[in-house]
Amino acid sequence: MDVLSDAIAAMRLGLPHSAIRDKYAPWGVHFGTHEGAGFHVLLQGSAWLIADHDGRDGRAAAEPVALGPGDVVFLAHGFGHALVSEPGVELEQFSLNPDGTWPQAPPRRPASVTGEGPSAVLLCGAYRIDRSCAHPLLSDLPDVVHLPARVGAHGSVRAAVELLGAELENPQPGSDTIVAALLDTLLLYILRAWWLREHRDTDHPAGWSAALADPAVAAALRAMHADPGHPWTVEELGALGGLSRAPFARRFTATVGSPPLTYLTWWRMTTAGRLLREEDIPLRVLAQRAGYTSEFAFAKAFKRAYGVPPGQYRRTRAA
Repeated sequence: MDVLSDAIAAMRLGLPHSAIRDKYAPWGVHFGTHEGAGFHVLLQGSAWLIADHDGRDGRAAAEPVALGPGDVVFLAHGFGHALVSEPGVELEQFSLNPDGTWPQAPPRRPASVTGEGPSAVLLCGAYRIDRSCAHPLLSDLPDVVHLPARVGAHGSVRAAVELLGAELENPQPGSDTIVAALLDTLLLYILRAWWLREHRDTDHPAGWSAALADPAVAAALRAMHADPGHPWTVEELGALGGLSRAPFARRFTATVGSPPLTYLTWWRMTTAGRLLREEDIPLRVLAQRAGYTSEFAFAKAFKRAYGVPPGQYRRTRAA
């Protein structure tokens, strides 16, 4: 199983949204704090990304990011931020529709009509995320992931952006499904690019960058994700990567941030929560898939993780 794909599937809610917007200088747009994650691609022109985060919570304040054509920025934690033609301009407030969807982009104005083209063209998108089951891989990401447009770099990201832009510019039959699939693809390409860059550019990668690059830890993660209901032991998981129990447990805990069986329990509950939201599976079957011999033991563990019994969780999330 692909741990990265699994992590995204567990957190995602509903469909992602995206739009292309033309901007005429001077311009500025503020995006408020929200529960999801979002990205911006500067297709044309130049811009600055300015995060609201000022460092007062103990985290380092995010510096303004200068953007050029082809640059991609991804904001995993839903922090408020602004995109501007230059610092100090008046900001237009961007807000979602009441149902959580994006407002319709205004019609694009051909340069032949306006006499001049836009000073910037933005491709923006957002993903709805359930923060209650956010994978720790997402928590590892910095406030702003910036992927500059460089020759020969991030080819997969650029290819997905080009396909997405073409569908948004000229919708055809099937475009709704294609756009949603391309947005999911772009998200995975962005996260993969970040992971590969962290592993390549850091002498001693830590956290999930190190975990996914460590053959023994990655083998154990793939096994747990592929079959969370299996009665895994630390010895069995370590043997998958050729390590004895103690060295494996230390390496896994140091990179993932929790002991192997603690992560396994968390992943079982996360998977169970997603299945309760998305599928009408009897609790008895769900308990077996999560590695519990009885429905009672599963319900007890689920309530400990989510604060409510599985049946109540299913009713409230389906409402």
